[in-house]
Amino acid sequence: MSDGATGAGAATEGAEAWTATVLTLFPEVFPGPLGISLAGKGLERGLWRLEALDIRDFARDKHRSVDDTPLGGGAGMVMRPDVVDRALESVAGRPGPVVYLSPRGRVLTQDVVRELAAEPGLTLLCGRYEGVDERVLEARGVQELSVGDFVLSGGEVAAMLALDAIVRLLPGVMGNEASETDESFERGLLEYPQYTRPADWQGRPVPEVLLSGHHERIRQWRREQAERITEARRPDLWARYVAEKTPKQNDQATKDDE
Repeated sequence: MSDGATGAGAATEGAEAWTATVLTLFPEVFPGPLGISLAGKGLERGLWRLEALDIRDFARDKHRSVDDTPLGGGAGMVMRPDVVDRALESVAGRPGPVVYLSPRGRVLTQDVVRELAAEPGLTLLCGRYEGVDERVLEARGVQELSVGDFVLSGGEVAAMLALDAIVRLLPGVMGNEASETDESFERGLLEYPQYTRPADWQGRPVPEVLLSGHHERIRQWRREQAERITEARRPDLWARYVAEKTPKQNDQATKDDE
C-alpha cells in the first residue's frame, strides 16, 4: 500500500507528534503547500506528522474500483461503503477523531480549529464524485466538517485548508506566538490593517499613530480599526462579538461598584 508518511523522523523526544492521516484517492498531492513555510518546517522538525493513504489500495477487484452508480438514480458516482470501510479500519485506533470533509458538516471556524489542534491527531476522509455512501459514515461514527458554502471537486483542498489552520496552532510551529492572538478571528474580530515601509507610498502615508512609538495608542487604534472593519464587512461576527462583550463589560462595572 502507498504510504505518504512525512515528518516522522524528528519528533520531540518523549512526546508523540500531532498526527494527521489523510484517506484520499490522490495521496500524491500531499503535503503540497503544507510542505513549505512554517507548516513545512514544522513537518521537517517532527512537530507534526502527515500520512496520506490511497483509498484505491483497499479495493479488491483488478480495476481497483472505489465507486458505483447511486441507487435510486441520479448523476455521478458514489464511493462504495465496503472500500471506504476497509480504509477506515486500517487506521482504526489512530489518535483523534475521524472527519469527513463535506459541505453539510459543521462549519470550520477558529473555535473548531482550536478544538482540533487540542486533539492528539486527526484522520481526514476526502470524498470524490457525489460523495461517500451514508452507511459507512454512520457505522464508523464519522464526523463531518465543511470549509464553506461552496462546492469543490473533492476533499483534498479542503483537507489542506483545515490542516494549515490547525498546524499553525501546534506548539513550536509558529515562530512568533504573540502574533497568533492578533490574527483574524482569534479575538472574534477581523484583523486590523497592516502597514510597512516606506512610510509614504505614492502619496499615501501610513497612519501617524503607527509612527508615534506610543504602544497603548497603537493598541487602541488597532482595536478600533478591527471593530470598524468587522462591523462593516462581517455583521455576523460583529453581532457575536458584541453579544460576548456586553456581559464582560457588565461584570467589570459590577466589580467597579463594589
